[in-house]
Amino acid sequence: MNRKQARENAFILLFEGASKTDETATEIYEKAMEVRELEVDGYVKQVFFGFYENARAIEECIEKCLVGWKRERISLSSTAILRLAVYELMFMDDIPHKVSINEAVELAKKYDDEKAYSFVNGVLNAAAKELGRK
Repeated sequence: MNRKQARENAFILLFEGASKTDETATEIYEKAMEVRELEVDGYVKQVFFGFYENARAIEECIEKCLVGWKRERISLSSTAILRLAVYELMFMDDIPHKVSINEAVELAKKYDDEKAYSFVNGVLNAAAKELGRK
């Protein structure tokens, strides 16, 4: 599995996590492995569980970059995409920030509303700047 496919699988798990707030990360992960054949590698596990270990810091960064937006207006797809990309920006120095942002934009084009990708791009560029990754 290449990184693009792994990133998409991590997004799918984070999307499930965003919609199943009454379950733990381990429960979500185990059910996903049980119910369907989701291919998982070290990257997918790192991002998925890493988000949950660092959720507060990631959510604070996202909130800080939501200029003019209320959190409840953001779709679950965009939420999962932002969580994935901000995790990469904060904790995966081996991934260039432009790659994280571009891949997030591509996920938004594929899985969200036609205008979501520009929103995701704007928030992530602000996050990269906030984190000193630009």
